[in-house]
Amino acid sequence: MIEYRTPAEIEQMRAAGQFVASVLTALRKHADVGVNLLELDELAHQMIKDRGATSCYIDYHPSFGASPFGKVLCTSVNDAVLHGLPHDYQLADGDLLSVDFATEVDGWVADSALSVVVGMPRPQDLKLIETTEVALAAGIEAARVGNKLGDISYAIAQVATKAGYKINTDFGGHGVGRTMHGDPHVPNNGRRGRGLPLKAGLVIAIEPWFLETTDKIYTDQDGWTLRSQDGSRGSHSEHTIAITADGPIILTQRDA
Repeated sequence: MIEYRTPAEIEQMRAAGQFVASVLTALRKHADVGVNLLELDELAHQMIKDRGATSCYIDYHPSFGASPFGKVLCTSVNDAVLHGLPHDYQLADGDLLSVDFATEVDGWVADSALSVVVGMPRPQDLKLIETTEVALAAGIEAARVGNKLGDISYAIAQVATKAGYKINTDFGGHGVGRTMHGDPHVPNNGRRGRGLPLKAGLVIAIEPWFLETTDKIYTDQDGWTLRSQDGSRGSHSEHTIAITADGPIILTQRDA
């Protein structure tokens, strides 16, 4: 069921969005060569406790997960692109790290993701990250009253295709509100002018993710982490946005 939020409810959701943004900003600053993924998860966990927020991930157990997730972050490294389960791994020079984080504050959820390279980056990794960020901006720009859901998906796909990347549509954006995942599903490829009419009050997470040379993925032995089938690297960018009569509002906007 698709739910629409009042202007007052969207204002209430800002606190969750701002908190998610602050956590991702802290994690981006902390991520460095030699830092353990479990250390990043513990930092986010402590920030959740200090804020009095609630993790959306620890008890999360959808049909595609082998067990309850058990951590508060998704940390996907190199050929991992989504749902990376934090484990005892120290980041190495040149690693491409994607971090996805969702939490509940005062009954409202926000969800966001970013990708960074620790140490010396490869040019192709920077291009991949930039493409997901540009695609995210294009999707947000298309999230306007009077457009269709397909316009968001089409805008994302145009950026990816121009950059030479294939697109997997198994996982994508989604509705956000009282829970982390709701309707509608927002794929990263679609037809312009088709699908759900976009109305004021719709709150969604838009999340382009691309792999360097494939659109095929598989699930790691941990039962969660999704990796590229050919070993190529992946990048993931995401914001929670609210569609309003005056245009899209990025609820998880981070400082530059």
